[in-house]
Amino acid sequence: MPPTLETDRLRLRPFTEADAPFVLELVNDAAWLAYIGDKAVRTLEDAKRYLLEGPMAMYAALGIGLCAMDLKEVEPRPVGMCGLLVREGSPDVELGYAQLPEARGQGLVREAAAAWVDYGDRQLKLREMHAYTHADNGASQAVLEELGFVLLPPASAEEEAARARRHWRLTFSA
Repeated sequence: MPPTLETDRLRLRPFTEADAPFVLELVNDAAWLAYIGDKAVRTLEDAKRYLLEGPMAMYAALGIGLCAMDLKEVEPRPVGMCGLLVREGSPDVELGYAQLPEARGQGLVREAAAAWVDYGDRQLKLREMHAYTHADNGASQAVLEELGFVLLPPASAEEEAARARRHWRLTFSA
């Protein structure tokens, strides 16, 4: 199970099935659909299945995964997700994040991502961390640049023209 991390404004905690209404809203946001893709989550049952088969299954298998980003308020509420994950067939630990429109432009995702980068470096002792952005998602690319990630070049000109995803890497000092 991933830890719960605290920042100045956020509590980053593992998801539970009770987060299904939030997840339903987040994965159907226009930016999610444009930059991440359609996860075919249309109902609360779909959202519960997404949580159980995605983040919660990764917690059980690897001890990491995407977590809820709760604003620290009198009534805490999730405004996004952020965490570390490993995609099937890849050895790389990735940083992933998304947020609701109401949370954008406030530096919240940068704050959450910085906490997970620090955790990956200090606690997990990772040598490197990866991230992917859509080519048109300048805000997400700016977050990665601020955190020290470097955009990796495509393997060929044809790959560059054909791909919408950009691959980023952060290398930690030993």
